[in-house]
Amino acid sequence: MALARAGAEIGLWASDQSAGDTPLLLPEASVWRLSGRASEALDSFGTPDILHDNGIWLRHNHQLAKLSNQRGIPRIVSTRGMLEPWAMGHKRWKKRLAWWLYQRHDLMRASCLHTTAERESQNVRALGLGLPVCMIPNGVDLPEMSPELAGSQGETSLDGKKTALFLGRIYPVKGLPMLIEAWARARPQGWVLQIAGPDEGGCQAKLEKAIAGAGLSAVVSFLGPVDGERKRSALFAADLLVLPTHSESFGMVVAEALAHGLPVLTTTSAPWPMLPERGCGWCVDATVGGITEGLRLATSLEPQTLQDMGARGRELVSEEFGWAPVAEQFIATYEKLLAKGPSS
Repeated sequence: MALARAGAEIGLWASDQSAGDTPLLLPEASVWRLSGRASEALDSFGTPDILHDNGIWLRHNHQLAKLSNQRGIPRIVSTRGMLEPWAMGHKRWKKRLAWWLYQRHDLMRASCLHTTAERESQNVRALGLGLPVCMIPNGVDLPEMSPELAGSQGETSLDGKKTALFLGRIYPVKGLPMLIEAWARARPQGWVLQIAGPDEGGCQAKLEKAIAGAGLSAVVSFLGPVDGERKRSALFAADLLVLPTHSESFGMVVAEALAHGLPVLTTTSAPWPMLPERGCGWCVDATVGGITEGLRLATSLEPQTLQDMGARGRELVSEEFGWAPVAEQFIATYEKLLAKGPSS
């Protein structure tokens, strides 16, 4: 854990108790896995200097807001894209009610809001909460490029076809209906599309119907949820990652794909304008037409060109999203908040 390596003592707590059951990636002596209710977890850890909450809207986020205020602990909230215009418009009336009942007040009692991209920072500031906003990107692991896996990129692996991969939640915000229609329009020769991720709200059944109706069942398939080695293998085996999103605060899957040497086609609704700037991908309009043109361009390239783009993407991740500098930025932010004290 980068924060632990940088000298911080960390307590990890999750409302579903997963922080206590899941083995840590590293056996850091300064990382504590906490269980029980939020108040019990804080009691077992002692008196933390900073409370860092990830996400909003949920009951435990509201409880943590109250606990930090009662105990005088400065609180930083990572908004994780949940205040983006598309997200605020989804289930709009339910969120408007929650916003005025508790969520706006909870946020205004925080010491700082954390975002992962400049556009998200701008959208958060536009809400007029009057809080400082710090922009710190997510850290990204850089996997080893083993010859047997890295060498498969750019090669035809599925019945002589190249692979475009979608990786993420099967959910409206991800824009998969646009991708299916765009694929039907472009019909790239020698390519297949794989959709990997958990189905949320029964969206997959609607997509399967659209795929069958467009006559794409032979070239579009679902892998289901992938994690760990399956996820790593899917990324290494693909030739292109496609994220046709309506809204992203960071777009972690973009960074992960680039780290695996994979070029990326996404939309301007993701905060990745550096993809075309660094020659490692494309940002197109979040429309069927924009995605169609992007697919036509990306799938027309030679395998070696795609490999070269992926190599530049891996370079970008190595330079901009290493864990050590990200941890240093967080610690600097924590120190500023400690000097300032909790919000009233």
